[in-house]
Parts: sequence; C-alpha cells; structure tokens
Amino acid sequence: MRCNRLILLSAVLLPTAVLAQGSYKIEALKEGPPAGLAGAIKGALDAQGYRVTDDQGKSYAEFWLRKSVPAKGKPAGPEAAVLFPVLAEGELLGALRFPGEGHDYRDQTIAQGVYTLRYGLQPVNGDHLGVSTYRDYALLVPAGKDQALANLASKKLEEQSASSAGTNHPAVLMLLAAPNGSKGTSEPSMVHDETLNIWGAVVPLNLGIKGETAAVTLPVQLILVGVAMN
Repeated sequence: MRCNRLILLSAVLLPTAVLAQGSYKIEALKEGPPAGLAGAIKGALDAQGYRVTDDQGKSYAEFWLRKSVPAKGKPAGPEAAVLFPVLAEGELLGALRFPGEGHDYRDQTIAQGVYTLRYGLQPVNGDHLGVSTYRDYALLVPAGKDQALANLASKKLEEQSASSAGTNHPAVLMLLAAPNGSKGTSEPSMVHDETLNIWGAVVPLNLGIKGETAAVTLPVQLILVGVAMN
C-alpha cells in the first residue's frame, strides 16, 4: 500500500507536459494563415502551413513559416553557442496557433490563440546556465501586439513575448538544427529525443540572401512538446 502511494505521489509531482507526452505527427495544413494577424505579417507567410497532432489525432499546434526570412549569408554552421548566426534577433520567422492550451519550453502555460514567432537568443547570464547547449529560440508574441513586419528590438520582443504567458519571462520554443539525415529535405517530420523527452517539428526555413536569385533552404527543428530539464 505504501509503495502504491509513493508511485502516485511521484506521478503527481512530475511536470504536466511530461505526463502529457505520447506520440506526435505532422502534416501539411492546406489552409492559409489565421485571422488576427496584422496584414503585413499575414502577407509575408506561406499560404500552406503545418499541423501537429497527438496520438489521438487531436491538433496540438498549427504553424505557418515566412515565405522568405532575410539572412546575413548562407548557412555555414554554428558560431560558439549560436546555431543560426545568419538570422537576426527579433526577425519574423512565422506564426503559430494553439487550438487549445499550449506550453512553452519552460512549461509556461500558453492560452489558446494566435501568436507570431520571432527569432531570439537566450541571454548570457547566470539565470540560464544549463538550460540548453545553444541559445537559439523562437519567441511567441500575441498576434494582437505584433503589428509590423520589421524586426523587434530585444527588450520590446522579450516584454511582448512575456505577455503570451502572463509572466515576466518570455514565452519560448527551443530552436535546434535538424537531425542528421533530414538536411536538404523539404518534407516535414517529427523527431523525438528520448533523452530530453522532447518532440521537434523538422521543417524547411526558406532564407532570402542578398545576391541570391533563389531562396536557400535551411532545415530547422522547432521544439513544440517538452520542457527544459533544468
């Protein structure tokens, strides 16, 4: 009897997001960007998005990527702890809709609704030691507060993103490199890191590079399910 109580107590103490994890799939969403986005932002997004569903077939998240993300040059690998140095802080990457309650990488609750996704870097300070190896994130900003396509300054981005979670910390989704074997493919996929217990959507991010006539595809992994262990 005591053993059963201990097992039950352990389950209660586990983070909600961990308990909720099953398996996830991704599919093309033949639906345009959602209402609620500012006109300039909506017009910059692909007409087709992606839907991530759980093992019951229920939609967990839907997102649309930017048609062409301005980049400083061709991807050439990480620099120190930054995976995507060709991207600029505060620039628009896409938009995301949570049909129901969602969670970010810090396990903050994100309300049902529409959010923009903007590129950001984890600050280099003692508050974030051990959270992740790399500093790249996609920050969620409520669609109603993000009205212009221009890059957002770091301070404003962090403040507006924090309102997505109703806290004083930005709402963040970890952004990782695509796993080996998925580079160069345009087909979306979901990958599960069993060690970290996270699920990532591997999708092609199209980069617009000055002097290049065609977009350069950069496969990225957007962590949608799972939380930081520290």
